[in-house]
Amino acid sequence: MKLTSPLLLLAICVVMAVAGWSATMLSGRYSLATPVLPLTGLLTMGVIVALTLVLGIRVLRWRNGKKKKILNPILAAWTLVLAQACAYTGAVLLGWHAGVVVEQLRLWNLRSNQDLTWQALAMAGGGLIMVIVGLVVERFCRIPPEDGDAESRPGVQGKRSKPSSEGEYAYRSD
Repeated sequence: MKLTSPLLLLAICVVMAVAGWSATMLSGRYSLATPVLPLTGLLTMGVIVALTLVLGIRVLRWRNGKKKKILNPILAAWTLVLAQACAYTGAVLLGWHAGVVVEQLRLWNLRSNQDLTWQALAMAGGGLIMVIVGLVVERFCRIPPEDGDAESRPGVQGKRSKPSSEGEYAYRSD
């Protein structure tokens, strides 16, 4: 599985910022509510971030050899997928709410109710935290190359061996 590209996350963020800015501009023009998630969304984002971190630290501890217990390979794969989903979701939320903030700041002094701008800033901050945690936990899930593995060293072409029936699972046998 490939690592999540920060450039792709940035592109998603920019596209969603334009979409958020456009939606806020149109909602203001037609006297509709500003499209901002409620602050209770921060609670949900916090739960997702905490769960991702806990599972990621569990995989990291196994990877560093601090746990002798067998690591379920499905749990490790789920952790990786959760980390990537966290990063992508954070990029969407960060971009959308950044676009909302940009449109709100245009008329900052004229608005009597500036709570929506602070609310959008809080949601954008939560999205940024989701992106950071997702990328960090994704790095936790990478298995480092073995010391004697000739394929892992650049410029050395090693002979591929057939996988054995033992040692194919994501746990240490020491």
